[in-house]
Amino acid sequence: MYALKVIRIIHLLPFFLIFQIGCDSLVIPLSTAKPAESLNGISLEKVNICASQGEFQSYDIGAELSSTEEGIKTMLVFGTHAGDFNTIEYMQKLRSSLPELQAKGIKRFLIVVNGKTGQCKMLAKLLDLPEEIELFADPTGEAGRKFGVSRGFRPDDESMPPFVKQFFSGIGIGPPWMTLPAVLPGYFGDPNGQRGWIETSLKQGQEAGRWPAVLEFDGKGNVIGNKFDNAPLVSDWGQRPFELATLRLQNLIGIQIKHWSELRPVDDRCLTQYGGCTIVGPSGESLYSWVDRGLCDVPNMFDILETI
Repeated sequence: MYALKVIRIIHLLPFFLIFQIGCDSLVIPLSTAKPAESLNGISLEKVNICASQGEFQSYDIGAELSSTEEGIKTMLVFGTHAGDFNTIEYMQKLRSSLPELQAKGIKRFLIVVNGKTGQCKMLAKLLDLPEEIELFADPTGEAGRKFGVSRGFRPDDESMPPFVKQFFSGIGIGPPWMTLPAVLPGYFGDPNGQRGWIETSLKQGQEAGRWPAVLEFDGKGNVIGNKFDNAPLVSDWGQRPFELATLRLQNLIGIQIKHWSELRPVDDRCLTQYGGCTIVGPSGESLYSWVDRGLCDVPNMFDILETI
C-alpha cells in the first residue's frame, strides 16, 4: 500500500507544485554507444504472448543485435518494471508509431521488461501490443544496467528504503533531475507537442474499460469526438493541457493501481531503475541511443524518426 501512495503522490503533486530543478543535458554512458558489445552474453527469456505457461526460449540480446542484417534496423527498448509509467508509455508510444518506424527501415522491435514472463504477458494483453513487438523478461534488470540506464536516486544507499528513493525521484529531487520537466507538460500542455499517440492510447484504454473516458466513438469504433477539442484557447495546440495527464491517470488507475500486486517488481533495484532505448544497424552498429532521465522521461518517437 505504501508503494501505491507514493505513485499517487507523484502524479497529484503537479496540481499543487510548480517549480523546476534544471538539468539540460545528460552524459550518455559509453556502453550505449556499443550496445551489441555491452549486452553480449546477456541471456533473457523471450515471451510468447500466445504461448501457454512454460513455453519460453532464451536469447542472447547482444547476439540478437549483432545479427541485424544489411539494409535493416533493430530497435531495442529497455523498459522499467512492469507496473511503471515509463514501461507503459514506451509500449504505448511504440504501438502508436509502429508504421512510421517500420517505414524508416526498423524491422525488429524488442522490449525488455524488468519483470517475470507472466508480468510481461499480462502487460502486453492490457495494452494490446501487436505481435510485431517482441518481449523479453528480465526480473533483475541486469540488461538495462549493462546497457547503461540510470539506476535512480542513491542506488547504493542500502539504508534508504527503495520506496523512499522512488518518492524523492518522483518529486524531482535527486539525479538525473528530469522527472518534473517530463511530468509537468502533461498538465500544462505543449503548443508544439504531438498528441496522436496520446489519443490512440486513450482509445485503447477506453475500449478496455479504463477511466477517465474522454473520447466519443461512432458505431464502428472510430473516434468522432475528443473532449479536449473543446478546450478554450488551446484546442489547436499540439498537446492540450491535461491531455497527457488524463492518459497517465488512466494508466495509473486502470493498470498500475488495479494490477499492482501482479505487476510490482520482484527485485527492489528495479523499483527506481530507469530505462532507455537503442536502434542499431548492420552487425549491431549503434545509430541512436537514449537513457531515461527521470519518471515519464521517455523519448519522443518523432524525434527518433528525424534522427534515423
